[in-house]
Amino acid sequence: MYLSRIELDTKSRETMRALASPSRFHGAVERAFDGDRSRNLWRIDTLGDRTYLLLLSRELPRLDALAAQFGYGQYETRDYDKLLSRIADGRRYKFRLVANPTFSKSPGKDAAVSKTRGKVIGCSTPEYQAEWLCRRAGSHGFDVIYTDDNETQCSFTITQSRRLSFDKGSDGRNVKLLSVTYEGELTVTDAEKFKALLCDGIGRGKAYGQGMMTVVSAE
Repeated sequence: MYLSRIELDTKSRETMRALASPSRFHGAVERAFDGDRSRNLWRIDTLGDRTYLLLLSRELPRLDALAAQFGYGQYETRDYDKLLSRIADGRRYKFRLVANPTFSKSPGKDAAVSKTRGKVIGCSTPEYQAEWLCRRAGSHGFDVIYTDDNETQCSFTITQSRRLSFDKGSDGRNVKLLSVTYEGELTVTDAEKFKALLCDGIGRGKAYGQGMMTVVSAE
């Protein structure tokens, strides 16, 4: 696995258009690989006054064209397998996740979450957005719940929530999705499941910069 980072030129018209329409980044990411195209995780990060495109891929990407199109022509790529090899049960990490939290609502029911697949709706409130991550944590090999003064709390915060609306490719189909950024700490409960999450992402909208989690040690 490889983790790449490109600093974006946010004053460029081309980059501004792509930030407003993530399908442009999706196409550019796909063109960075030869042969059969596999789904690669990517997202946009803003750190201080700088904006980056992060890309996680199983193959070594060719990023010269992408970096020239949206950035300053420079990028860095690191071996991600070294981090994956250190993942173990019980280890604590600080994490950042940009995801598209959704639920399926069955026709004629008012419940926020239904067991019957129906219309897919974004989790619009902070409470449902937090619940979405808490409910999926266990099946992906991590825990974000802790007990403090006999109160059960989440070990993360939601730092951004925004709705995206853009046209997809040449067919002009409009895509609407909710993008939520989670930041906090987690504990690994199943190392293999957690590695799969880091490599494959979580939730919907992965083609448009959603579902990618990154971690650094909190120990």
